[in-house]
Amino acid sequence: MSTPETPKPASASPVRPHVDAARTVILTVDDDPGVSRAVARDLRRRYGESYRIVRAESGESALEALRELKLRGDLVAVILADYRMPQMNGIEFLEQALDVYPGARRVLLTAYADTNAAIDAINVVDLDHYLLKPWDPPEEKLYPVLDDLLEAWRCSDYRPVPATKVIGHRWSARSSDVREFLARNQVPYRWYSTEEPEGQRLLTAAGADGQRLPVVITADGTALVEPEMPELAAHVGLSTTPAADFYDLVVIGGGPAGLGAAVYGASEGLRTVLVERSATGGQAGQSSRIENYLGFPDGVSGGQLTDRARRQATKFGAEILTAREVTGLESSGAARLVRFADGSQIAAHSVILATGVSYRQLEAPGADELSGRGVFYGSALTEAAACQGHDVYIVGGANSAGQAAMYLSRGAKSVTLLVRGADLTASMSHYLIQQIAESPNISVRAHTVVEAAHGENQLEQLTLRDTTSGHTELVDAQWLFVFIGAAPLTGWLDGTVLRDEHGFILAGPDLTPDGRPPADWELDRPPYHLETNIPGVFVAGDARAESAKRVASAVGEGAMAVMLVHRYREQS
Repeated sequence: MSTPETPKPASASPVRPHVDAARTVILTVDDDPGVSRAVARDLRRRYGESYRIVRAESGESALEALRELKLRGDLVAVILADYRMPQMNGIEFLEQALDVYPGARRVLLTAYADTNAAIDAINVVDLDHYLLKPWDPPEEKLYPVLDDLLEAWRCSDYRPVPATKVIGHRWSARSSDVREFLARNQVPYRWYSTEEPEGQRLLTAAGADGQRLPVVITADGTALVEPEMPELAAHVGLSTTPAADFYDLVVIGGGPAGLGAAVYGASEGLRTVLVERSATGGQAGQSSRIENYLGFPDGVSGGQLTDRARRQATKFGAEILTAREVTGLESSGAARLVRFADGSQIAAHSVILATGVSYRQLEAPGADELSGRGVFYGSALTEAAACQGHDVYIVGGANSAGQAAMYLSRGAKSVTLLVRGADLTASMSHYLIQQIAESPNISVRAHTVVEAAHGENQLEQLTLRDTTSGHTELVDAQWLFVFIGAAPLTGWLDGTVLRDEHGFILAGPDLTPDGRPPADWELDRPPYHLETNIPGVFVAGDARAESAKRVASAVGEGAMAVMLVHRYREQS
C-alpha cells in the first residue's frame, strides 16, 4: 500500500465504463482508520472520475451502507474487505454482502499469514481475488487486479432488476405460495400488505378491488391477479418453454441431484434440459444453513448453493425450465418421451429422474385449512422476518427441522421442536444437536405430536399430545413449521417405472433381487446401478429407494447417472 507522503501518479487512465459514475460504487472496509483512508485514497486516484468510492470502518457499517445503496438503486462494482476485523471478519462480511449485491466482485485484503483463510474464502463467498498488504506500488499490485475485475463486472449482467411487487393479505395461503415461489427462484420482489396505505394505492393503480389476492405487478408494470405459477414464471423472466423438441438428456427435478446431473451432462457435451415443477434447489434449497457439505467449512445457505449450481449448469449450456409439471413418461423406440401437464412433450435419448421428495402433510384436524396461514411446510426462510419476537413451533426431528430451528431462533422469542421419538439422535446430525443444545431459546419436546390446529383466519392455538402419557395441552401459537418425513414425488410414474411400497423408485440391484432382470426388461445385460426398469431412464437422489437423503450423495448420484447415460448410449 502506498503512503500519504509519497503519492504516485497513476500510470494510465482507466477505461471509462459506460455506466452512471454517480450511481456506481467501489466500496472498501477496513477497521484501521489510517489504512481505510489510504485504501480509499489509492482508489480515488485511479478510479475517482469513473466510480464513487465509499469506505467503512466495520463490517456492520459497510453492510448498512450497502443496504442504503441498494434502496437507492445504486450499483456496486467491487467490494474490498480487510480480513482481520473485530466482531465480523472480512469473510463473514463478504458472505452477507453477497446477499445484497451478488454481482459485485469481491476482494479480500490479507496479511501473508492469512493466505489460508483467503483460499478458504474462495469456496465460502465465491471470492474473486485476494490481495496481500501492503501493495506498494499500487500501479503494479493493486490497479491491474481491479482493472480486470471492473472489466469483468462491466461485461456481466450487473444492472439491477426492477423488483416485482406482490400485494396480498398477511394470512393468505395463496399470497404465501407466490412469495415462496419468487424467493426460491431468486426473483427480487417487494411485499405490500393490503392493510397498509401503499398496498391499497398499488391495488388502485392496478385496477384491482382486493377481493382476489395476491395481485402481482411485474417489473414492466403488468398486473397479474391470482396468477398460476406457469403464468407468473413467464412474466418474471423464468424460462418455461423448451428450445427444442429432442435432447440428449432430460433431467426431471431441480434439487441437488438434478442440478448435479445438469452440470455434468451439459459440461460433457450432452444437450441437456432440466425440468422443474416449482423451484430449483428442492428441499435443500430451502435450508437456511448447510454445514456438512464438502468444501464449505463455514456452511452455506441452500439458496446460495442452489444459485451457484444453477448458474454453473447454465454456463455449460443446460436449459432450465421452471413451473413445468411432468405428467407422463414413455418409450417410443430408442426415444424417451416426457409429457407435460399442458399436453405438450419433449423427447430424449435418456432421462434422469431426480424428482426428490416433499414434506408429508400434517395429519391433524385444522392443519389443512390453516396451511399458509400460520402452518407452513419448509418455508422458514420466507416467513422468518415475521416471526420476530414470537413463539415458534417446529414439527420434525431431521436435519431440515434442526436447520430451521437454528435460523428462526435468531429472532424468535422461543423455538420449540416437537419430536415424536425419544430424542433427536435417530435422524439429526450430531453437529446440529450440539448447536440446538447450546441455544438458550430452543427447547425440544420429545414424544410429542400435534393433535389439532385451531384458528379462524389464521393459526391461533395448537393441541399437543404426549404419546407416552396421552396427556394433551392447548398452547397459543401463530407459527408452525412442518418438516416431517419424505413423500416421493413419483405418483405420476404409476404403471411405468417400478417403485417400492412407499413410492420410491427401484433401480439397479434392487430390480434384480433374485438375480433375474424385471419381467419387461429387453436387453441382454442387467440394469446399470441407477437404471430403472426402462432402459435409458435413470434415477438419482432422494427419489431412489434406499438413498442416503443427503445433499452430497444426491449430487454424487446425479454425476454418476450421467456417466451411466454415456455408457447406455455407447452400448445401445
